[in-house]
Amino acid sequence: MDAVTSPASSQRIVFIDIDGTILEHGSVIAPSTVTAIRAARARGHLVYLCTGRADGDIHPDVRAIGFDGAITNGGAFATRGGELVVRHTMPRGDVERLIRYFEDGGIQYFLQSHERVYASAGIVDLMGDFLRQRAERRAEDLAHLGAAQGAHGDGRSGDDLLGSVLQEAAERYGDVSEAPLDEIAKATFVSDRSDGVDRMQADLGDRFHVIPGSIPLPGGSNGEISMRGTTKGAAIVEILDMLGLDPAQAVGIGDSWNDVEMFEVCGTSVAMAGADPQLRALADRVTTGVLDDGVHNALVALDLI
Repeated sequence: MDAVTSPASSQRIVFIDIDGTILEHGSVIAPSTVTAIRAARARGHLVYLCTGRADGDIHPDVRAIGFDGAITNGGAFATRGGELVVRHTMPRGDVERLIRYFEDGGIQYFLQSHERVYASAGIVDLMGDFLRQRAERRAEDLAHLGAAQGAHGDGRSGDDLLGSVLQEAAERYGDVSEAPLDEIAKATFVSDRSDGVDRMQADLGDRFHVIPGSIPLPGGSNGEISMRGTTKGAAIVEILDMLGLDPAQAVGIGDSWNDVEMFEVCGTSVAMAGADPQLRALADRVTTGVLDDGVHNALVALDLI
């Protein structure tokens, strides 16, 4: 990630989520998002990714946009100009406790390190309907962007897109048996119970920060689990301290429940149009949708481009 530096007093720093903010349905990016982020950096502002994803799980098209740094794994890690500057892994005993809890309850899960995501044996099958829906929506999104630009999407059929999504899922994750338990920072889970998140908050809330996830599973639930105190907001405070910047200079843009603490610490918070209504109510501003120039419109409204 190329670094852009400018000591100007009017400099702002933007922390921006990936899924549902930069990316729609896993891989589709509005061209205006790319140009807007690059334009903000060209004007001397700093732009950091701020995501629940592992660093090694950042889509290459997102990385290619160019950023000054990245907060990843929901605040457990952060890089600045390519250097790892924040590292908060889970104690091994806590990771082992989570694994026992998941396996005793028959819950499918992911474990995330800085470099990679590791999946339990049945999770891709459990998410099959979701992955099929993602492929269908991706086809619709590409058609939408193609029409907006006078083009015709990428020409791939729904079956082709489904095949690419399933192949991507198979290649993207390591087997959970290979996970380096001393390097895990975050877990995510997929439950076939509608009250899965509430149960985990009750059972694990003494040590862990449990929040709802954003995978639209019919009849089930999903969520994210970090150590208590490990959030995007906490990592943002660490980055601001390193850079000597005031929270008033910070802008947070996101759409998920793991963005709540980011909204709380940034001087200006912006929710995407597709965010949960309760999350939108927490934001200072609401912009348009991911593929309807949402990031571009937010940066314009804040006079960053």
